[in-house]
Amino acid sequence: MNKSISATGLPRLSDIGTDLLQITRCQRVRTLSIPFIACLAYWLFACSGHWVFAVLSLVVMSFITYGSTSHDLVHHNLGLQRRTNEFFLFLIEAISLRSGHAYQVVHLNHHARFPHEDDIEADASRMSFSRAILEGFVFQFRIYIWALRNPRGRLSWIIAEGVLVFCLILGALIAIPYTLLPVIYVGLMIAGSWIIPLITAFIPHDSRATDAVHQTRLFRGTLFRFIAFDHLYHLEHHLYPNVPHQNWPRLAQRLDPWFEKIGSSRSASGSDEQTRFLWGRIP
Repeated sequence: MNKSISATGLPRLSDIGTDLLQITRCQRVRTLSIPFIACLAYWLFACSGHWVFAVLSLVVMSFITYGSTSHDLVHHNLGLQRRTNEFFLFLIEAISLRSGHAYQVVHLNHHARFPHEDDIEADASRMSFSRAILEGFVFQFRIYIWALRNPRGRLSWIIAEGVLVFCLILGALIAIPYTLLPVIYVGLMIAGSWIIPLITAFIPHDSRATDAVHQTRLFRGTLFRFIAFDHLYHLEHHLYPNVPHQNWPRLAQRLDPWFEKIGSSRSASGSDEQTRFLWGRIP
């Protein structure tokens, strides 16, 4: 990655500010708390019959876990001690009905290997739109099996997480005669994972490109910031994966002159409400 960055004239992180690696204690606590608050909110709203808010709580939880909190834990970007980081990755992804350490193994391999064929996380980037949608139905199973075969020292975590997720799903099924709340929770969380290949692989990547700057698409504009809740900085993350998600907007702002300089961006004319979607494809 460093070689690719140098070849394109992009700066090293030390050149644009190592302050981007730092977050406050408040930011850390908020990042770790939101998944649990969203999970608790589902049960409170569901028990009181407020189903719109219950469903929205799990939408927030799905988005925040895989895209923010768990993602930062995967990269050890929250400044936590190693054991604490591993525990939160285990717990937060488990209540999301996923294996946190399978996610970690597969995602770090993605950063190291994209766009090679052994990058299973980015398979959807080589698929059609409809095929990428279908990939969501089997994605979690595929990455879990891949992680079991390529555990990178995390096999015990991966097995324990798989067993726990299985038990949670089984418990929800057993509880059906008494209450539907657990199985609805399971169904909504699994459904929330179906769009992961589309959102994290198909839309932001171009497996045909030959360098690090063009293999991941650059997104700008108010519309994209609104849709993605200020999370759609995938290119910036690929170039500087150690920057926590809270600092992605600042990282993007500092990188914009460099993107312009190397000719990687083409601005759309008009108001701020318009967007720039670079190297992109939306069917």
